[in-house]
Amino acid sequence: MKSLIQKYNIPGPRYTSYPTVPFWDTASFSKEKWIETFKHSFLESNSKEGVSVYIHLPFCESLCTFCACHKHITKRHEVEEEYIETVLKEWQLYVNLVDEKVVIKELHLGGGTPTFFSKENLKFLIDGLLKHAKKHEEAEFSFEGHPNNTTKDQLQTLFDVGFTRVSFGVQDYNEKVQEAIHRVQPFKAVKNVTNWSREIGYTSVSHDLIFGLPHQTKENVIYTINKTKELQPDRISFYSYAHVPWVKGVGQRGFNDDDLPKNEEKRELYEIGKQLFSELGYEEIGMDHFALKSDSLYKATINKTLHRNFMGYTSNKTQLMIGLGMSAISDSWYGFAQNVKTVKEYQKIVNSGEIPVFRGHILSKEDEVIRKHILNIMCNFYTSWDEKDTKINNIDAHLSLLQEMQNDGLVIIEENSLTVPDDARAYVRNICMAFDKKLQKKQPETKLFSMTI
Repeated sequence: MKSLIQKYNIPGPRYTSYPTVPFWDTASFSKEKWIETFKHSFLESNSKEGVSVYIHLPFCESLCTFCACHKHITKRHEVEEEYIETVLKEWQLYVNLVDEKVVIKELHLGGGTPTFFSKENLKFLIDGLLKHAKKHEEAEFSFEGHPNNTTKDQLQTLFDVGFTRVSFGVQDYNEKVQEAIHRVQPFKAVKNVTNWSREIGYTSVSHDLIFGLPHQTKENVIYTINKTKELQPDRISFYSYAHVPWVKGVGQRGFNDDDLPKNEEKRELYEIGKQLFSELGYEEIGMDHFALKSDSLYKATINKTLHRNFMGYTSNKTQLMIGLGMSAISDSWYGFAQNVKTVKEYQKIVNSGEIPVFRGHILSKEDEVIRKHILNIMCNFYTSWDEKDTKINNIDAHLSLLQEMQNDGLVIIEENSLTVPDDARAYVRNICMAFDKKLQKKQPETKLFSMTI
């Protein structure tokens, strides 16, 4: 008889959006429609809650073979200035679409490797951004740092322009695992950047760990978490490794499939981590995240204000997110739009005076309702359909897909609501899939998603 892990460990979306990117209706999408939804959302939300801004900084000096992000590998740092100038030109294109000053509530620098850029160019970027915007009184600025190349001067420079949160990619401290994923970094490097951040005044330091990496054992996970305990980051992301070597541009070729822990073996790594985090005082947040009770992510969970978007989980809910840079995705709540995926094409289009969007999706009313339910499940492990704006057409069809999961104890379905029990959180992606009408209508014929568990 199959175990629950074997039964439900199938390819599935991570639901940073709904509809998920492979199911966007790109045929009926246009840049003009996107701009229309952007303006509409801006008028509704800017003065009330502000907007989020994500900036994709794609450059890396070397390729990490676990990474599925859009990146550009180079050691030529002369590319920095031209790229930042292009990002600021794109920002100006959006600013020109509205009549009032943009209020930034959330700003995140992702990559790639944001700390590839010099402190001078990072300051130039943020100063240029804020020249045409103002900070929300509850603004939260964050960035991703590589422990091997993040300097104290970079941390200080970003802190001085408003950054208070930083996340460092750790992954695993075992040398064999690090060599397999081409991300060799000593504990000392992580300790230095963590301590510097706290000395400077950052209020939230996060470490990103991954389970399911090649050659990774439970002893590796225990060792990595014990080392993490010494530094006690405010947040920990404990991601399941997404093995998607079929995706174009992903460099996941540094090891064989046989080197990866699978099914129960992989899930055991997570359960060990979850138990250790609990013993260390971390609370489980959403999917794959843990936080100390002093952190804003935990407080957002208690207050039921936790939000999820293309940047992951956030304590700041904004209706509008503007994505700047190569491959960045924007979200107006009524539509999604993604920028072109190469630096050369991105710079060419922006320099011609055009917003560099190449695909997207305009949400239907049905999409908007389903999106609410998937967000509720991903953030609160609960959703209900008893209000007018949460009614789902043909709800019985979705509930029938959940019947077997209910029999297995993975969901609790009442008259107009669904709850995910604490011990079933591992299956939250599977539960969301039952609400995913796009996925139900057209099952993919080729590999699109990583495994759900």
